Amino acid sequence: MSFSALKALHASIGSAIEDLERIYSERSQGEPLDFPRLEDPYYASASHSPAEELAHQLNDDPAVSLASKKIVAACGQLSAAVNKPWYGLMEAIQAGQLSAAIRFLEAAHIPEILWEAGEQGLHVRDICRIVTELRSKDAPPDPAIFTPARLGHVLRLLATSHWIKEVSPDVFANNRRSSYIDSGKTLHQLRTEPRKKYLDTDGVAAFVGLTGDEAFKFMAYMTEWFLPDTRTGSLIVDTKGGFGSAQPGAAKEGGAANYVAPFNLAFDTQLNFFPWLELPENRSRLERFGHAMTGTRQWETKEGILFGFPWSELPQDSVLVDVGGGIGSASLTVAQAHAHVNVVVEDRPQVVEVARSSWGPAYAPIFDSGRMTFRVRDLFAPWEPLASGKAPDVFLLRLVLHDWQDEDSVKILSRLRSAAGPNTKLLIGDMLLPYTCPSDGAFVGEDSPVLPNLGVANIHGYLIDIMMMGMFGAKERTVSEMSELALSAGWKVTDVRRAPGSLWAYTTAVPV
Repeated sequence: MSFSALKALHASIGSAIEDLERIYSERSQGEPLDFPRLEDPYYASASHSPAEELAHQLNDDPAVSLASKKIVAACGQLSAAVNKPWYGLMEAIQAGQLSAAIRFLEAAHIPEILWEAGEQGLHVRDICRIVTELRSKDAPPDPAIFTPARLGHVLRLLATSHWIKEVSPDVFANNRRSSYIDSGKTLHQLRTEPRKKYLDTDGVAAFVGLTGDEAFKFMAYMTEWFLPDTRTGSLIVDTKGGFGSAQPGAAKEGGAANYVAPFNLAFDTQLNFFPWLELPENRSRLERFGHAMTGTRQWETKEGILFGFPWSELPQDSVLVDVGGGIGSASLTVAQAHAHVNVVVEDRPQVVEVARSSWGPAYAPIFDSGRMTFRVRDLFAPWEPLASGKAPDVFLLRLVLHDWQDEDSVKILSRLRSAAGPNTKLLIGDMLLPYTCPSDGAFVGEDSPVLPNLGVANIHGYLIDIMMMGMFGAKERTVSEMSELALSAGWKVTDVRRAPGSLWAYTTAVPV
């Protein structure tokens, strides 16, 4: 990379910062509005000054998001260019240590502990003591293993990565990033009702738990999944006996176990992820998964589903069917904003069983009114008509198709096509991944020094893509892949809506 290219990236960063400053100035309400400091926590469940609240809300402003992504993309590309290759390689290949540390941070309730400690922070000895006090008496941490010294090293890695801050030697406090993981629960609540940690939250902590637990473990097996000759030793997560010891009937010709995805290999099971999640021993994981799906709304601009489709144009008493909608995190937003739309959420029996109880009393009126209901459905079974006998106005598939390979996705879409009326719309909420080379749909022009897909600023979508491969053998899709998939099942894509520079999209299709 030439010096002129480095300077172009530097200039891109400066230009985007100026854009941010201009947007903040335009959005300010009287007094100048400064950009939030990384050092200052922001707790969603706390009260804030009008300026703090406005600065936080601007995170979801499309113009702020695009400018921020341009900064992150250019900084990431600049870092890749100037960093010694060995350092960059070590940062990437050893990123698992950071993932493990972030999962521990959430599981140990350290953001909640540090919130109660305040800005002065807490010594690692006291953090260690409180973490131990909050754990189940049936399986307390071994004091010979879980020591303040070891905890300090984990927290220092997190502080080095700007996930907490070390205010003085061995004294740690929350910063803006760690406060984002805070559940809003008090230590008393976590001590007395630990299973309710994720209830009535934004789902961020739950998503950290899901990703740091199941996903972190099964993604370690991607190479063994692709390359069977790398499977050496007894490496199964649940220690059932090593590779190839899957359940009876799982073997292919020749005796080798057939693992659909790295998940199956890691947990030594032939069950799909969802049936496995519904096993009695995984109930806490199942409950966490439902709340984690609430957390996925963070990929969108705030209440992005409201802008992803012209809901106001639907007639009175229209019906939105949220297919595979879990506990209804996305469709609840529609029901709250549009009283003329009724919602039916469909999912597996075990999910429907816990769906309503996953929401607090504040949401009871919308359930009690009958405007939002839940019913059991198998994605691959014929669609059961509504009690009214009318065809749905909208089928919503949000974060569903990325769970399935193309063949199964066509089956799901075909079932819905058979049940659709002439005016039924299909709304797909999934990421649509651009290419990393110049192409139609690039987020920046060819004169930009950053990658056309905004590089590391959008890497989360490509990480989720591989996570779906690891969980299901599935994938996120490009615009053309999604259009071809829909058409093969009798649906024609007519509209794609997304914020500038965002991978997240709402794709509308109509019957053909």
